Amino acid sequence: MKSAVIVFPGSNCDRDLAVAFRDVTGKDATMVWHGESTLPDGIDVIGIPGGFSYGDYLRSGAMAARSPVMRAVQAAADRGVAVLGVCNGFQVLNEAGMLPGALMRNANLSFVCRDVPLKVENSQSAFTSRYGSGEQIKVPVAHHDGNYQADEATLDRLEGEGRIAFRYAETCNGSARDIAGIVNAAGNVLGMMPHPERVVEAAHGGTDGRRLFEGILEAIG
Repeated sequence: MKSAVIVFPGSNCDRDLAVAFRDVTGKDATMVWHGESTLPDGIDVIGIPGGFSYGDYLRSGAMAARSPVMRAVQAAADRGVAVLGVCNGFQVLNEAGMLPGALMRNANLSFVCRDVPLKVENSQSAFTSRYGSGEQIKVPVAHHDGNYQADEATLDRLEGEGRIAFRYAETCNGSARDIAGIVNAAGNVLGMMPHPERVVEAAHGGTDGRRLFEGILEAIG
């Protein structure tokens, strides 16, 4: 499996994501600078990491979503390439129109940084296939703008189409319907606020995120 990690000015979880891909696949991820207009040939999965792209000016992810490389990411996703956006990466995917809704300031207006329990809502996607539906896992969050919001019609559509991948088992930021991660209609783009790449190795305090990467590897074959 060939992976690529997009790097923006202000990304600070790009190496974490690249290491997670390497540990699971046995191959180094290709780091792609945001100013590039193309992606390497044969990429199977694209990671958009956490951090503070462009200093979170305007809105979190708004400027990064308009970087040249995002046109290539959109085209790859349209071809069925898997795309994983974590934390700031989720915000970028929302701002780029690749996922619906928006990530707002946390309800208590405070930065949240701790392990949180997540409920696996849908185990049918490539990203969640190694989990059981309804299973509870623990994954860390670290964000100030992780409050997922969308209009009621969009929320109902996400529910009805089984596109909610993860929910917070305990509310930590005020997200509508406790949504922590969603997939696109095709199921090959996942945006989530918690950081699965930080719980891939037991030495880091847990391995509940590892199966997400293993699921991508298994789906791609």
